[in-house]
Amino acid sequence: MELLNSEPGSVLNAMSTALNDTVEFYRWTWSIADKRVENWPLMQSPWPTLSISTLYLLFVWLGPKWMKDREPFQMRLVLIIYNFGMVLLNLFIFRELFMGSYNAGYSYICQTVDYSNNVNEVRIAAALWWYFVSKGVEYLDTVFFILRKKNNQVSFLHVYHHCTMFTLWWIGIKWVAGGQAFFGAQMNSFIHVIMYSYYGLTAFGPWIQKYLWWKRYLTMLQLVQFHVTIGHTALSLYTDCPFPKWMHWALIAYAISFIFLFLNFYTRTYNEPKQSKTGKTAVNGISANGVNKSEKQLVLENGKPQKNGKPKGE
Repeated sequence: MELLNSEPGSVLNAMSTALNDTVEFYRWTWSIADKRVENWPLMQSPWPTLSISTLYLLFVWLGPKWMKDREPFQMRLVLIIYNFGMVLLNLFIFRELFMGSYNAGYSYICQTVDYSNNVNEVRIAAALWWYFVSKGVEYLDTVFFILRKKNNQVSFLHVYHHCTMFTLWWIGIKWVAGGQAFFGAQMNSFIHVIMYSYYGLTAFGPWIQKYLWWKRYLTMLQLVQFHVTIGHTALSLYTDCPFPKWMHWALIAYAISFIFLFLNFYTRTYNEPKQSKTGKTAVNGISANGVNKSEKQLVLENGKPQKNGKPKGE
């Protein structure tokens, strides 16, 4: 009410001050950004990352509508190449982070960001940039589900996980490409090596299913990861580690959101099993990007029926 009863001049002055403060804060945040990464691809501005994420969300919305009256694509060879390609990418990221942090003498308890051009620090920053890029590549998980008409796998957890990881890690690379940031990325890339190995194996078809009894443990491994993340971050706060405090608290809240979502998924999938239309349960909130027993539909290549039910190249 005081603002409404104020003189017009004082209201304009208040708005002008707020605007100037916002501009100054914006300039200050950019002044403390990591100068090493400012000219790296996608890092000059947040807009390319936000645009890619927006296009992803649009595809999540419009993709099923476009596929509604079309036959699902069968993409066995594509999925095998994609999933094992992701295994190699995550293995590379894990190795670079491990070797870079080891050679730099990183502490797993508390590690500040070193913005120097030290060869090991740049190596860690580059590995974290590749980790960020890998989260954008993972958008293809959703694209493949929609093209194969497995829309039930495109859950809130699936979309939330993919969209936020890619978008939020841009902030991490822009301001803290090193230090404490290495721990979560290193742990997650290792888990993704195992996860995409499972996905790649499922893409070979029904004959290998009996060897993939360990799929539920992937979800358990993810849950362990989130608890370790919270514990590691809480320890950093307790020891007053010189790393941005707001990032610590944001990471704890983010990990808690995943714990609730993954626990809900785990309970529904394994404690209260419900058969999906394809007769297959999902893994880690997203069904394995593979080919399962129940896919006895007409095999297509580029959306067109193939003779003898088999696409070329398989």
